[in-house]
Amino acid sequence: MTERSSRNSGEKAVPGPAPASAPVILSNEPGSFAWGVLAKRHPALIRQVGDAFPYGRRQHEGLDALLDEITHGVVQPLAPADYDHERWAAWGREHFGRSWYDAPFLWAESYFYRRLLGAVGYFGAGPWQGVDPFAPFKQAELRGDAVDEELRALDALTGAPAEKRAAALLHASLWGNRADLGFRVTAREPAVADAAVAALVADHSAALWQLLPAGASATVAVVADNAGRELIPDLVLIDHLLVHGHAERVVLHVKPSPYYVSDATTADVVDCVRRLIEASGEAGRIGGRLWKAMATGSLEVRTHPFFCAPLPYEEMPEDLRKEFAGAELTILKGDLNYRRLVGDRLWHPTVSFAERTAYFPRAVAALRTLKSDVIVGLEHGTLDTLQRSGAAWRTSGTHALIQVRS
Repeated sequence: MTERSSRNSGEKAVPGPAPASAPVILSNEPGSFAWGVLAKRHPALIRQVGDAFPYGRRQHEGLDALLDEITHGVVQPLAPADYDHERWAAWGREHFGRSWYDAPFLWAESYFYRRLLGAVGYFGAGPWQGVDPFAPFKQAELRGDAVDEELRALDALTGAPAEKRAAALLHASLWGNRADLGFRVTAREPAVADAAVAALVADHSAALWQLLPAGASATVAVVADNAGRELIPDLVLIDHLLVHGHAERVVLHVKPSPYYVSDATTADVVDCVRRLIEASGEAGRIGGRLWKAMATGSLEVRTHPFFCAPLPYEEMPEDLRKEFAGAELTILKGDLNYRRLVGDRLWHPTVSFAERTAYFPRAVAALRTLKSDVIVGLEHGTLDTLQRSGAAWRTSGTHALIQVRS
């Protein structure tokens, strides 16, 4: 879909004026993707969470009140006694008392999940403190037959050349819950490999590997997206980086609290490593290496409150900026991280990815399956082809990108 030259080169960050601003994405346009999330997805999720645990009256009343508020009311602040009340009071002062649909989409989504956790007692003292309300959904996926099949497919890559294996694992990490597609990108199945590449709207994978030559003593930061079936390919890719010398150390950043249903926490990382260890063949060997890497410090799991903030990475605090500045490359996984990286605005799709990420303290790569409206860094020809297709390519999850700013 893109020209070969654009696939094999990342964008350089160059000095110059920032691109003109673009409208912040709101949720108040009926029929839009953002409107659908607030109007349909969030109410359905409240009901699913309520059915997933034998919650008591207090939790059900909290969920019912949240459902009524997002459906008929206005945005309410946290109670003064809530542990993070002060932060959210600052983040939401412009939005409290207004319709949820009139708040920026990124803010409204993030605040919804904070309120959902509060409704079920995740933060408060009591028996439900620290209980992940999304755990049943994560566990069902992690223990499903699809994961068994994908882990067995790893055996087919054991004899593949390192370059082929690296490409396969990068695509597996990119496609997440379509990881079976990525795992099968081998020389014996060129048709599948071609299909994976054709679905990319931008491919700077060559630039990514140029930043991480084998034998380099690099630190790589990986900011995770989803748990379960999508986190396993990320961990397998991390193992490859360590085993083949593309990184001497990997820092895996996860959420400090359950968020966005499936976002990865430290507990989810442990569950996935155990799932690998329990498997036979190559998957089990990878799991054992990852366990050892965590014990020796070559793989370190970290978190930061900012990962649950309703803010773009451009507003990251100084301590997190220093973290990323110490990495040769930061790899941001998933759609939400992409929105926060480039700004959750209606940019023209050809706005430069390098310009939108010039603030980032060092080289950065985005691995993202397209599931929302935000997109930058496309070639004009690619955009024309996508627009002529008539497909919902921005939000359907059928297209993906690998973008690098070196």
